[in-house]
Parts: sequence; structure tokens; C-alpha cells
Amino acid sequence: MAVVIETSLGDITVDLYVELRPQTCRNFLKLCKMKYYNYNLFHSIRSGFIAQTGDPTGEGSGGQSIWGVLEGPEKRFFSGEKMPKIRHSEVGLLSMVGTDDMMVGSQFFFTLAPDLNSLDGTHCVIGEVTEGHEILTKLNEVICDETHRPYRDVRITHTVILEDPFVDPPGFRAPSRSPSPNPERLKGGRIAPDEDIDETEGKTAAEIQEMIEEKEAKARATILEIVGDLPDANIAPPENVLFVCKLNPVTTDDDLEIIFSRFGKIVSCEVIRDKKTGNSLQYAFIEFDNKKSCEDAYFKMDNVLIDDRRIHVDFSQSVSKMRYLGKGRGVQYLNDDNSEADMVKKGRSLSRDRENRRQKFNHKDYDRNDNQRSYVKTDNHLIIHHIVG
Repeated sequence: MAVVIETSLGDITVDLYVELRPQTCRNFLKLCKMKYYNYNLFHSIRSGFIAQTGDPTGEGSGGQSIWGVLEGPEKRFFSGEKMPKIRHSEVGLLSMVGTDDMMVGSQFFFTLAPDLNSLDGTHCVIGEVTEGHEILTKLNEVICDETHRPYRDVRITHTVILEDPFVDPPGFRAPSRSPSPNPERLKGGRIAPDEDIDETEGKTAAEIQEMIEEKEAKARATILEIVGDLPDANIAPPENVLFVCKLNPVTTDDDLEIIFSRFGKIVSCEVIRDKKTGNSLQYAFIEFDNKKSCEDAYFKMDNVLIDDRRIHVDFSQSVSKMRYLGKGRGVQYLNDDNSEADMVKKGRSLSRDRENRRQKFNHKDYDRNDNQRSYVKTDNHLIIHHIVG
């Protein structure tokens, strides 16, 4: 026996366990038949747990069984079937909300994760989703506040009974048509599903432009993720890596490492080169041991003259040496041949050579004050020129 639950996110078809849960299924079917659930909010959605609805007030504390509707508040709850045991073991089960002794009213929920054993013995599973699992995925992704209440309303819009094997209880009358939405049925909402939101209201022209640019950047990042250039659209570059561009083609890794090492320990320094010709592409990445050293270099080295070229520095925007390990597991930093062992070996080699180069560079002509300098490479040595300002 199946029921189609139409929601503002799409339709969900549920196959009910009418033979295993006859009384509880009868209650649910009759509430659907009298359109009791029309326009009910999903008042609580917990990602990776459950999506709960079935309270006409939208507060999460109301609702009553079909017998409560027909006979009065004293019949608000009834005892749901405890046997046979049906566990909350799968995604897409429909379960009636119950108290500790399995007293059931009108509220129900869909499971959004498997193996929810903590719900067993309290809430009564009465069916399973057969069509509309993609709607469960959408429910799982709804943005909610700290109380698990969605910011934008998600509602049941209509229920359709495909087959009802149960006799109507005394006094039951099905409505001749589906009720229209009214303030009483729509109370408790926030932002209606079809309501347009003006995100620019109250913002300055500069704030609107910044918002537009942020959305465009997000869209570009998503495209790069789709084509495989980014491991994840939301990935951020490391904060201890400096990007250097506008380099002279003759500038080498060693030159940059010597120049930038005065700001702190350098883990790696690489001028990017054409794979076929080996020629410099005139930009480089310098990885410092810590964020503070990277920031110091950023503030002091922009527009400095190196090998007759005024360089530009910025924080790295490259994630090319990262491999995405999956949601919640972060990224792995790799070198060009994707070998962590080789990266460690390379790092040790750099450490051994760095001190020798630093000692050679720290000759008597090196001025150790903190004024900004330019660096000019000659055939025999490096000459430091002070820059005014």
C-alpha cells in the first residue's frame, strides 16, 4: 500500500507496512486522506539523521492521531505496534514519532542515515521510501539554524493515497477537495519556498559588487572542480606559501631562496619552468616554515628589484600540488611525481644545502638593517641596493 507525499522539494512515494503495522498505518493513511498533513512544515531537519514533520502548528510539539481529531484531545495518542521489531537500519524509512512507551500521534520522520539504532524501541517504523530518494538527499542538504529548523520553509504540499485497505473510523469525512493554503495552515514559516529573496537590500554599491564577484569566483571554482583542475571548489590555498611573479628569466631557485631566507626558514623554493624547454615561466612559489615569515615577506618584497625586474608578490593561489582525499579527510601535499618519500628526501637535501649558501651570501658587504632592499645579480656575486621609502 503506497502513499505519495508531495513536498516543496519534490515527491516521495512510500510503501507502508500495513500487515506488520496495521493500526499505526491506518492512523497515517486516514490523516493523509483527510489532508491533515497538507502544508505541514518539516520543522526539524538534522543532516545525517532525520527530517521530521507532521505537526500542523509547525512548532514540533503539536499534532494528534486520527482518533484525537475525531473524538477529542484525550485520544491524541495511541499505542503503536511494538512487535515485530523493525529497526531504523536504512536510509529512507518512514517512522512515526513516539514517546518512550511507543505512544504515537501524527508526527513522523524520514531517516537520512543508516543504523540509527538509538531510535529503536521508541519510534514506530511503518514504511519505506520506494521513489524519491533524491528528495531525501535534498532534505539532507537543507540549511538549518542551531535548532535544526530550516531557514527556508520545506513543506508537505499534498498527499495522495494510492490504495487504502482500511475502513474509515466512525465520524470520518474526507474533504471533497484539497484545502487551499491559508494563514492558519501556513503559520510558523520563515521564508516561503517560492518567495524571492532580495540579497542586495540594504547593501551599498561596493558590497553588492563584492557579492557579485564572490558568486562569480565560486562559479568558476565549481567549473574547475568539474573539469578536474581543482580537487574541491571550496579548497583554500596554504597560508605559508608566497607567489612571486614578473621574474627575470635568468633568476634561479637558489637566487630567490637566498633573497627570501632572511624572513624565515624556507621549506621549498621553485621557479616554475616549461616542461619541454626548461625555460623559466617567470613566476615561482616559496613555501615558508610558518605563516608569519610568509606575511613578512609579502609586506616587504612587493615591487622590489631583482635582476633588473620589479617583482610582484602575493599569497599563493595555487593548489596544484594537493590531492583531495575525500570529504572530511582533507588534502595530501605532493610533488610533481606524486611521491611523498621523494618530497621528504628533497626537503632534507634542501636543508643540508641551505646553510652553505647562506654562509656564502652573508659576506661583509651584506647590510643587516631592516630597510627595504633591491637585489641585482652580477656574474660574480649579489649586490644589495637600498630603496628609498
